[in-house]
Amino acid sequence: MSNQFKNDTTEGEVEREVQPELKEKAELPRNFFTVMLTEGVISKEAATGMLPFIIFIAFLGMIYIGNRHFAENNIRDIDKLGKEVKELSWDYKTLKADLMMKSTQTEVAKEVDTLGLKEPVEPPKKIVITEGEFE
Repeated sequence: MSNQFKNDTTEGEVEREVQPELKEKAELPRNFFTVMLTEGVISKEAATGMLPFIIFIAFLGMIYIGNRHFAENNIRDIDKLGKEVKELSWDYKTLKADLMMKSTQTEVAKEVDTLGLKEPVEPPKKIVITEGEFE
């Protein structure tokens, strides 16, 4: 079985196959910028004259974006340091409360008992020295 469609070609198709189409001049895409430059609203000379100003505006835009990123990074760092200060403040308050509790008389007595020392039961004696004893 042979392919009928392959054999049944018309003469127009044969000519098209033999003579490739010449590509026409490439047309510019129709957008805002090409319309402005080709139809005479803005001339090419005026557009090239405005180029330094456009570059300056682009430079300012980049500076603005960079400044924004720098400010956001600073805000993140400030928030992180603020959280760290809060945490250290809580640690300080906890340690201070523990120290206050451990420095009470009952807690000191418990710690001294572990060392083998005993709390005196009788009151201290007053030592009185007269003027003539050490001469």
